[in-house]
Amino acid sequence: MLGDGIVILVLAVMVFFAVRSMWRRRKTGGCSGCSGCSGCCHSSTCQTEKTNP
Repeated sequence: MLGDGIVILVLAVMVFFAVRSMWRRRKTGGCSGCSGCSGCCHSSTCQTEKTNP
C-alpha cells in the first residue's frame, strides 16, 4: 500500500514537471510537441528544402 502511494507520487511529480516545461517553452515563444513543420506553431517560418527530381 505504501509502495503504491510512492509510485503515484513519483508519477504525479514527473507529470507536473513535464507540463511545467511545456508551459514555460510555450510562454517564451517556443513550440511544445512539434513533430514537423506542418504541425508546428511557427510553420509559416519553417524553411523547407525543395529538390528538383
